[in-house]
Amino acid sequence: EVQLVESGGGLVQAGGSLRLSCAASGFAVDDYAIGWFRQAPGKEREGVSCISSYDSVTRYADSVKGRFTISSDNAKNTVYLQMDSLKPEDTAVYVCAAHRPPYCSRSYESYNYWGQGTQVTVSS
Repeated sequence: EVQLVESGGGLVQAGGSLRLSCAASGFAVDDYAIGWFRQAPGKEREGVSCISSYDSVTRYADSVKGRFTISSDNAKNTVYLQMDSLKPEDTAVYVCAAHRPPYCSRSYESYNYWGQGTQVTVSS
């Protein structure tokens, strides 16, 4: 069974850090591009970051560049999103998704598989 499971969300003060995990089962993450998306209440969904081990590409939204780092542990079949210097505007539900062919797409709907999401809340 193909599954993506996010974890690591929670409540943190502004300036703090969280590390989100996206654990995959039923497929190998290095055969896909893995993207992180987020959506806050009343706002449009936003692509946050993406990694493709296939062509060694990582991408970041301008809003998180320099603060977030995406990485992949193929042995654990897990992708991580390290989030530092968090701001209240980072508050959202974060969802990871897998895309094949293994390139980073900006279109959430073009991804093949999605997780259930994890809540990140940053207090001021």
